[in-house]
Amino acid sequence: QVQMVESGGGLVQVGGSLRLSCVGSGRRFSNLAMAWFRQAPGKEREFVAAVAWSSVQTYYGDSVKGRFTMSRDNDTSAFLEMNDLKPEDTAVYYCAASRFFVNVPSKYDYWGQGTQVTVSS
Repeated sequence: QVQMVESGGGLVQVGGSLRLSCVGSGRRFSNLAMAWFRQAPGKEREFVAAVAWSSVQTYYGDSVKGRFTMSRDNDTSAFLEMNDLKPEDTAVYYCAASRFFVNVPSKYDYWGQGTQVTVSS
């Protein structure tokens, strides 16, 4: 059974930082792109960042460019370093994996259950 498990969420003040982790199991992830999405209450799931299987290419959503950094270990884990957090970053953050290096949620085959990030002002 394929699983993806996120960790590292929590409550942080405006301007603070958090590091999210994602660990996959049940299959090989080294040949998949991995990504982070987020979803705030009442809003659609939003693309945050993706890294290709090679780890050479990364891709960020406009709202997080320059503040968030995604990395992976080329095996089963991915990370999201989040700096200068803002109240609008508050959401449930999901890790996902796909054969495609894209920003479209429907193209992702595997998903974690999410971790809550709350930024307080």
